[in-house]
Amino acid sequence: MISPKDFNDRMLSLGLARVSEAAAHASALLIGRGDEKAADQAAVNAMRDQLNMLDIKGVVVIGEGERDEAPMLYIGEEVGTGHGPEVDIALDPLEGTTLTAKDMPNALTVIAMAPRGTLLHAPDVYMEKLAIGPGYEKDVVSLNMTPAERVRALANARGVKDSDITVCILERPRHEDLIAEVRSTGAAIRLITDGDVAGVIHCAEAELTGIDMYMGSGGAPEGVLAASALKCMGGQMWGKLLFRNEDEKGRARKAGITDLDRIYSRDELVTGDVIFAATGVTNGSIVAGVKREPGYLTTETILMRSKTGSVRRMIYRNPVK
Repeated sequence: MISPKDFNDRMLSLGLARVSEAAAHASALLIGRGDEKAADQAAVNAMRDQLNMLDIKGVVVIGEGERDEAPMLYIGEEVGTGHGPEVDIALDPLEGTTLTAKDMPNALTVIAMAPRGTLLHAPDVYMEKLAIGPGYEKDVVSLNMTPAERVRALANARGVKDSDITVCILERPRHEDLIAEVRSTGAAIRLITDGDVAGVIHCAEAELTGIDMYMGSGGAPEGVLAASALKCMGGQMWGKLLFRNEDEKGRARKAGITDLDRIYSRDELVTGDVIFAATGVTNGSIVAGVKREPGYLTTETILMRSKTGSVRRMIYRNPVK
């Protein structure tokens, strides 16, 4: 395992941006075409090709699934040239395959990189998530609170009414009771159809997005990606793995997780310095989507480093044949 000083995040960050840009370019040709699998595969292929150009000894710890389920970018796959620092890779080549297929907002290509052993090897199960933006005292809200208590606690911390709080929740049947309880406080809810990484990131830019808090259950791998982004932007996040059966508990144990009831903080999901890149595929509130014009594709990427807290937005205008 490399020491933190060997993780040259400044030099690696631009390469990571190129990886997310390539995936966005590849999936852009399938926006609105109704083919989720084709869009996802195009992003996977492009992301893998670019990763293998980086001078890293990378291992995918958050990927497209187990080796027998995912032909490329599976969990445990080695990427990079094999020269350079040993790193963990967490990725979602296309967060929002349905959004892309239907040309709906907030589809992203997402990737994070950190020193080996510092990203939680989250199994492909659900995770209960709670996130807020920066500027609050530690643990002002918690997963041990009821949804209504979280709204009241955050409103009190902000010095506003409960009705001034906006909560982002993934629109799913399993969240019906959660939605009802949050609305009972008078708080507003921003429902999203997909893309809970983007949903969590929205909390870190509340002044732009109008979202104060994210809560609900979604994929655990996406939880690690969201925590990576919040570690760069500021904000607090908690996650607890949810298991529906013994098979899912077995996946967690296989990933090295022994305490199945543990509540992870942001810095326990991501224990070291991390770099994070996301490129817009369709237009969204975080970054603009791919813009096509004769002879060119233009993308917007947000590139972040937790070590410095820097957030960089990059416009890439790329000639295409």
